[in-house]
Amino acid sequence: MTIHKEGYTSIAVAAIIFGVINLLSFYFLSFEQPVITWIIFFLTLGLFLFIISFFRIPKRKLTIAENAIVAPADGKVVAIEEVQADEYFTDRRIQVSIFMSPLNVHVNRNPVSGEVSYSQYHKGKYLVAWHPKSSTENERHTVVYRKDGKEILVKQIAGALAKRIINYLQPGQQVKQTDEMGFIKFGSRVDLLLPLDAKIMAKIGDKPEGGVTVIATW
Repeated sequence: MTIHKEGYTSIAVAAIIFGVINLLSFYFLSFEQPVITWIIFFLTLGLFLFIISFFRIPKRKLTIAENAIVAPADGKVVAIEEVQADEYFTDRRIQVSIFMSPLNVHVNRNPVSGEVSYSQYHKGKYLVAWHPKSSTENERHTVVYRKDGKEILVKQIAGALAKRIINYLQPGQQVKQTDEMGFIKFGSRVDLLLPLDAKIMAKIGDKPEGGVTVIATW
């Protein structure tokens, strides 16, 4: 396991806060209230370890397959439905939504290899990620991949806790399947819009692993 580069600053700040709180606690409370001192220590240690785990990148055997569309994120599949596209596309598409809790790995990966034909950031609200309007009203970043004349859309969506979406892709860029596309801090959601003729392999309630689990084939 390694730590993602996006976590260096957050972990450093958390380490400083952890150190200051516990130095003050041991200095002022340890003599008269040792139990409270240890409670503070273990609570802050748990929070510090959580911050570290949030930015983890576990070692995995990533899936590279010509006809596969792999999961761009860890999480839980909460929606699979036919929808009218509201950005870039004008036709109907199959939407697969993956909800990411704060406990999930938060690295986002390219579901396919190909060319980035669209990459656009949108300011927005911070509704809870499972809210029906979060995909159109929340802060989000949309990427469209083109491969062999076909296109799929991936939308990173901020939630009530996620306050920063990071995306590394630019239009015209050639990308490889499972390479990093971005990162969302502290829980959110990722939507995929797939062609209607895509064969969906995922089911509601599935818990895919980003870069590993095949969501669909085309």
